[in-house]
Amino acid sequence: MLYYLFEYLESEYQFPGATLFQFITFRAAMAIILSLLISTIYGKRIINFLRKKQMGESIRELGLDGQAEKAGTPTMGGIIIILATLIPVLLFAKLDNIYVILLIITTLWMGVIGFTDDYLKIKRKDKEGLAGKFKIIGQVGLGLIVGCTMYFHNDITIKEEKVKSETEQIVNTGEEVSDFNPAIKSTKTTIPFFKNNEFDYSDLITWISPEMEKYAWLIFIPIVIFIVTAVSNGANLTDGIDGLAAGSSAIMVLTLALFAWVSGNIIFSDYLNVMYIPNSGEMTIYITAFAGALVGFLWYNTYPAQVFMGDTGSLTIGGIIAVIAIAIRKEFLIPILCGIFFIETVSVMMQVSWFKYTKKRHGEGRRIFLMSPLHHHYQKKGIHESKIVTRFWIVGIFMAIIAVITLKVR
Repeated sequence: MLYYLFEYLESEYQFPGATLFQFITFRAAMAIILSLLISTIYGKRIINFLRKKQMGESIRELGLDGQAEKAGTPTMGGIIIILATLIPVLLFAKLDNIYVILLIITTLWMGVIGFTDDYLKIKRKDKEGLAGKFKIIGQVGLGLIVGCTMYFHNDITIKEEKVKSETEQIVNTGEEVSDFNPAIKSTKTTIPFFKNNEFDYSDLITWISPEMEKYAWLIFIPIVIFIVTAVSNGANLTDGIDGLAAGSSAIMVLTLALFAWVSGNIIFSDYLNVMYIPNSGEMTIYITAFAGALVGFLWYNTYPAQVFMGDTGSLTIGGIIAVIAIAIRKEFLIPILCGIFFIETVSVMMQVSWFKYTKKRHGEGRRIFLMSPLHHHYQKKGIHESKIVTRFWIVGIFMAIIAVITLKVR
């Protein structure tokens, strides 16, 4: 809203400093500062409110050190993250931008699902909460919205570089760079190690017949649904010890902010030879606000945690990260960039699959890990959870660096 206010003041009254709001970098900086202030200053008030309403976590006995002491710690702290993200976005972002709209919908949609799950857990005094099938329905519903919007909405386009001769010059007019073709609808995305680091979803169906290209949505939308569901569940599984999910997510989100800014800037995308996505740079304001909210939440969530994010936070975090990656066409980098989520999810899948297989074959279930997800395995080995979290953060930073490097590996 402030963007539109200062745009009006600049155009009508030449208000000093109003032009600053035209710059994404300035608004992104303001968004992260405000989100940090909201999450740290007002976060304590929200925690006290949750404690007053007896919104405490019910702990299931898993035989882990320090587990009993966490009983009664306020949960639903994801509300802090959601509010600290949305308020700066509403103030500093262009609210008519389709990418920003999509991310706001994602935040509210997954926030409602997570809040419902947390509320039912507290009300019933158990760890079941919302039935799994309803969570999946909600995640699939969001994936369907995102997939249809990405495929059919006219404002979601890319610009491809023209094929130039050696004598042609790049002409920078300040607004456009002449070596780009007009914006087009496309199902192209970024994928490491491929030619030009690009892959077109339509290639999965046009091998049958070139006329099948118009049915590419039959491939694209289910893949989007799978990604949204997988990443949101991965974030949920990672949220098992103090500070792990929030800290790991902050690393991923800051990396995505870099991708979004470069992809939405016609000069830098051309210079770095990455896919240019018109209007996607506006997501940088949303992403930096989200990153600030996560870091501010860590103030209260690091060991020993004063609040847990609950499914209100973890499902929302996973959904937002998935949608950002899809929107900036970096979804195939998720196994690398979101390596912590990926490893945690795979550890659960391996544990469950091996247990069922050995029980069927030998009559007794056997385990690969002492406990899954993977962070609990290290807890069982006697490593303190704060050390586990710090080491996972280091791995997350390493994976983020690898994700950035892969953009130039062709």
